[in-house]
Amino acid sequence: MKLPEKSPNWKNVIRNKREIITQILSDQDFYKTVLEFNKKYLYWSELKYRVKDKDKREATWGVMKLLRDGKEETCKFKKIKLKYNILSDISRKLHYFDKQLAGNIISQTNALGLEEKYIISSLMEEAIASSMIEGATTTRKIAKEMLQEKRKPKNKSEKMILNNYNAIEAITARKNEKLTPKFLLEIQKIVTRDTLNDKADEGKYRDNNEIIITDELEFEKIAHMPPDYLNIPELITELCRFANSEDDEFVHPIIKGIIIHFLIGYIHPFNDGNGRTARTIFYWFMLSRGYWLFEYMAVSRRIIRSRKDYDLAYLYTEYDELDLTYFIKYNISCINDALKDLFKYVQEKQKEQQETRSIIDKNLGLNRRQIDIVRKFRQEPNKLFTIKEIKESYGVAYATARADLFLLTKKKVIKKENAGNEFIFMFNK
Repeated sequence: MKLPEKSPNWKNVIRNKREIITQILSDQDFYKTVLEFNKKYLYWSELKYRVKDKDKREATWGVMKLLRDGKEETCKFKKIKLKYNILSDISRKLHYFDKQLAGNIISQTNALGLEEKYIISSLMEEAIASSMIEGATTTRKIAKEMLQEKRKPKNKSEKMILNNYNAIEAITARKNEKLTPKFLLEIQKIVTRDTLNDKADEGKYRDNNEIIITDELEFEKIAHMPPDYLNIPELITELCRFANSEDDEFVHPIIKGIIIHFLIGYIHPFNDGNGRTARTIFYWFMLSRGYWLFEYMAVSRRIIRSRKDYDLAYLYTEYDELDLTYFIKYNISCINDALKDLFKYVQEKQKEQQETRSIIDKNLGLNRRQIDIVRKFRQEPNKLFTIKEIKESYGVAYATARADLFLLTKKKVIKKENAGNEFIFMFNK
């Protein structure tokens, strides 16, 4: 990805281009356009293609920045000063998330009898996508089968995915804990286990300044130079204080979670695993603040669809005086799309209820889980299933999965065959 152009110093622009700025402010039609640019929160390099005249473009940027500067919130750390604007669209979506993510969908998922199964599937999707963002190369199908069957990873990519899955499972069990440096190190150790060139880097802060993020096409151009490694312990302590604090000026929990996500990437406290650790900690923070529906959402799957925009959101923030609005705006859109994906899934399952009723009408005497297993077989009529795979997919004991499959075999819904020391099952066409 080519690095975006850094913006001009807007305060110098205000001082040096007063005449053009006065013209912009007096031109009502163009001023409305400027307000629209700010509504979209355009970065300098995005503005360039909308205003052709260089002097007018810089003056427009100066006006936009002046308007933003008057409304910004600040988030101060000892050595990192952050700011952001809560745009009206962000406020609208935060209100929507507060209503939706609190649980109005739980009655629907309970009615479908798929709650535990869908949580497991979502955790897998999140682990797979977060690893792919960092370079894991495999297909979702192969990765999911590995996790479902608890197969040993065959390569580094699969190991990364398994590590991410283990990390997400770990943080869901620790959602009532406070964030501490030790907690953060433990999560990094889980996500990087047996995947680093130097195993000593697991669960340990970096002890050098050799990490410099450069342009993928022009290596001499620096995209990001993390803070000095000597400052990491102090910065992480401050990060934890920010995450745990309830007494400071109120910051919306979702905004705070996004800020924590950004800061871990910005501080870059580890030699490797920073991105995966940041996304895992964001996920933990949302669960810790009562947004339990995140367990059903794979936000990283949305990020991987727009990886370039994810990277640009980081860069725009850093290049524009650590204005977090770009990163917040991007992440809010990802959460919104992940929630849409969830609602779409539930709607599809509601449509499948007609199919469920037809199975019940045949008086097979099946419970909801067994009915869903039948549906799973019907959706993949050529696939061979094992007891272990059904056990992992539905989060039940091995004996329960075995009993379900044997019952469905007895009722001639599926077929059973011997495959060495285990049974395999397929749809009875």
